[in-house]
Amino acid sequence: MSSKKMLMVGALLGALSVTLGAFGAHGMPDYLKSQGRDESLVQKRLGDWEVASRYLMYHALAVVGCGLLAQSRPSRSLNIACWFFILGTLVFSGFLYTLVLTEKRVLGAIVPFGGVQMIIGWLALAYAGGGYCSAECKKPM
Repeated sequence: MSSKKMLMVGALLGALSVTLGAFGAHGMPDYLKSQGRDESLVQKRLGDWEVASRYLMYHALAVVGCGLLAQSRPSRSLNIACWFFILGTLVFSGFLYTLVLTEKRVLGAIVPFGGVQMIIGWLALAYAGGGYCSAECKKPM
């Protein structure tokens, strides 16, 4: 994926995070109560929604960071990191959002797979950073 596409996807994920976070804060409580959910479950699901939005934003910023790094030093590991951030976020946050909306608890079992994908993304970014440091640190001052 090109650095421009990384930046665009990261920005779109960031916009999605703000949009869904705002909906969670303003529209979700009434929606959940209209579904007949008791107050303790409403609070739990609002917390789940907030976690999904927060992780979506963190990883939107990570994708933007990959795009910025790729502008000056593109690498396969940055590309891998970017893809794992995107896929992990879609699985983690997407299934958490769906769990809140549908109350299908089986979806909660899929959420950790997205977390694993995000961890792989961070490890790939660390690897990319190590390669960057290796080249930069060897330059004479």
